[in-house]
Amino acid sequence: MPIKNRFAQMLPEITAWRHDFHANPELLYDVTRTAGIVAEKLRAFGCDEVVEGIGRTGVVGVIHGRSDVSGRVVALRADMDALPIEEATELPYRSTVPGKMHACGHDGHTAMLLGAAQYLAETRNFDGRAVLIFQPAEEGGGGGREMVRDGVMERFGVQEVYALHNMPGIPVGQFGIRPGPIMAAADQFDIVIEGRGGHAATPHATVDPVLVSAHVIVALQSIVSRNVDPLKQAVVSVCAVKTSSEAHNVIPARVHLRGTARAMDPEIRAFVEARITELAEATARAYGAHAEVTYFRGYPVTINDAEATVHAIAVAEAVVGPDQVMRDVAPMMGAEDFSYMLNERPGAYIFLGNGDTAMLHHPEYVFDDHAIPYGASWLAGMIEGRMPAR
Repeated sequence: MPIKNRFAQMLPEITAWRHDFHANPELLYDVTRTAGIVAEKLRAFGCDEVVEGIGRTGVVGVIHGRSDVSGRVVALRADMDALPIEEATELPYRSTVPGKMHACGHDGHTAMLLGAAQYLAETRNFDGRAVLIFQPAEEGGGGGREMVRDGVMERFGVQEVYALHNMPGIPVGQFGIRPGPIMAAADQFDIVIEGRGGHAATPHATVDPVLVSAHVIVALQSIVSRNVDPLKQAVVSVCAVKTSSEAHNVIPARVHLRGTARAMDPEIRAFVEARITELAEATARAYGAHAEVTYFRGYPVTINDAEATVHAIAVAEAVVGPDQVMRDVAPMMGAEDFSYMLNERPGAYIFLGNGDTAMLHHPEYVFDDHAIPYGASWLAGMIEGRMPAR
């Protein structure tokens, strides 16, 4: 395929960009270096418009096709931020910043979208406008939400939006996608259990919040196993337990539980939220204690539009062939803030094979540069496929 061949030729250049991003990781909204390089390159490529500072530190580039008879506007999105992880690889371009690492491949996503931008600015073989969104703070900061709040969809007239994410476990040269929910909503909760502390030798004179917290933890596990339809996906995990005392012979007065709840369905998400509060409060009350639940809603469910998924599959098949595209890939319980953009406009999110590497968010994770021509070809192909030249 011509696009694939072009990106194979550009591979050394795009790889060099990625290695530079990898060696200089930045967190959340503090991506000033990365965003500056992105904006500089977009201008050098000849983008018709480059806007910085959207969603705090996001960058948007606009490329006009050879014509604009259709008036169509299609957007592509890449995330730019790294993770607070100490890198454990021996790569020659490993992170130079202690405690920070591109352990999710956002360096690859950014480099591939830059490659697609260069190609699209050179060829302009489409009818309409391509909007290239470079987003900060995907890793827990809600950068997608902030760009939406800053009017990225309305300001640039976006009608459809697409994105990809590399995925270890899927061979390089393959894609995976599904219509409907593909990534979960991810929420957090804090439960503070108040009892009555005292000496460990006289437990009868106390209301032991440690015991109560143990029962609350067990009760919360009944939500998924006994309250949620077995054909629906949900997760409730208590991940931290902290008491108000660390002595061996003191029953504390307070226990703080922290955890996460995830769901693939907005209705199940709301049910799980309500049930966590009900169970924690009722269980604590049964033992004479008091539970206060604070629930934080995080990223929504990432839901692929059915028609947009068909378009994404068609482009992926043109890049790698029908046999290399999984059309019903298993959904993941991880979360993705591209969901905020998909809540605003129809679009789709696709997985790009990254081969047999350590999993995402692992200190030994490695983005496979051989995946670059496939990802960049798909990104550029979405523009040409959804806005064919006239």
